[in-house]
Amino acid sequence: QVQLVESGGGLVQAEASLRLSCAASGRTFSIYEMGWFRQAPGKEREFVAAIVWSGGSPSYRDSVKGRFTISRDNAKNTVYLQMNSLKPEDTAHYYCAARQTNMSGYAFWGQGTQVTVSS
Repeated sequence: QVQLVESGGGLVQAEASLRLSCAASGRTFSIYEMGWFRQAPGKEREFVAAIVWSGGSPSYRDSVKGRFTISRDNAKNTVYLQMNSLKPEDTAHYYCAARQTNMSGYAFWGQGTQVTVSS
């Protein structure tokens, strides 16, 4: 079992910055990769960014490249999403998820944190 808790969301104006945090607990030793996803009302959930726990190049969806940065702190079992130059279209509920070693999908999800960007 892996538990994920997101924090750091809020209401900000366009061009502002936020940093989301996702703290993992439980069987954290089994985590291979952690990712961020988001879902806006009436829209499908979409991939935002992901990072392999042990290293390697992170990945991002095209619309956030150059603005968002995913990072990790292994000692704290925490992954971050630094969001700069926020746009109204970034408004969504943001979720973190964990993929375990030898598994193809994300099995564990947090409750999410709301990000609202006003103009």
